[in-house]
Amino acid sequence: MKKAFTMIELVFVVVVMGILAATIIPNTRTNPLQEAAVQVLSDIRYTQHLAMVDDKNDITRLDSITGLTKWYKERWQILFSSNGGSGGEMGYTVFSDSAGDSTGNPDEAEIALNPGNPNQRMTGGYNGANTKLDIDDANFVGMDRLNIGKQYNIANVAFSASCNGGGPSTRIAFDHLGRPLQGNRSSNLQSLDNNDLIQADCNIVLTDNEGDIITIKIEEETGFACILDGANCII
Repeated sequence: MKKAFTMIELVFVVVVMGILAATIIPNTRTNPLQEAAVQVLSDIRYTQHLAMVDDKNDITRLDSITGLTKWYKERWQILFSSNGGSGGEMGYTVFSDSAGDSTGNPDEAEIALNPGNPNQRMTGGYNGANTKLDIDDANFVGMDRLNIGKQYNIANVAFSASCNGGGPSTRIAFDHLGRPLQGNRSSNLQSLDNNDLIQADCNIVLTDNEGDIITIKIEEETGFACILDGANCII
């Protein structure tokens, strides 16, 4: 006599599998906040790399107003902004402030090229005269993933006071040695002063729409960047 499963047994197996799936699958889902932090960390390190291989040291670059050399205003930097689209989502841009007299704001030609696709610029969107920097524009030249508000539900990015000498900041720049520099380079009137270097570790805190946070630390002097778990670097 052949043995077979009854309908009740099959239904029972299906129910058990459903319960197991409902229990296991949520634990295998990715964490958007962690994904965002890993991506931002990678692009901070890439910004530092650009600064070290392309230090902008060109004494023939003159400011039209002061007549003084201005190459030091063109340091590579990463700027966070909520001007990435009509919804005001948080995004960031990697650029060298080289156009004109250096305004502190990114123009299309100043933005780093995506190393994986030279047809794209490394921006998650920035409102300005050029609509191609608007993530909602059909001709957007940037990268959707850099708009971490839309891509990862990041609601806010906050810098510790140490990132800008005690004041608020939305950017970090690097010199030719990879050392982190504080503040907006466009206001500098000299090539380099020790006060330009951050004087303590800079913490960048990402907050998602649920209120959860994750912190990226950039060490003073070396510019070493990592994701923190408590006081310890984990990546």
